[in-house]
Amino acid sequence: MPYLFGSLVLLNAVTLGYYLFLQQPSTTQTVRAAQQEITQPLVFTNSAEYLPPIIGTRD
Repeated sequence: MPYLFGSLVLLNAVTLGYYLFLQQPSTTQTVRAAQQEITQPLVFTNSAEYLPPIIGTRD
């Protein structure tokens, strides 16, 4: 019985290592669309141009 348990633990470790380190996951269409949205450049607007002038002094 200990050999069966040990072999199952070893088989589980080998399977987990294969899926974690060796097999590359396939990307679905939803993941590809999300990656394209992330890698697109963002539009930057300088909001400092729209601030009102400072009133008074800092003293």
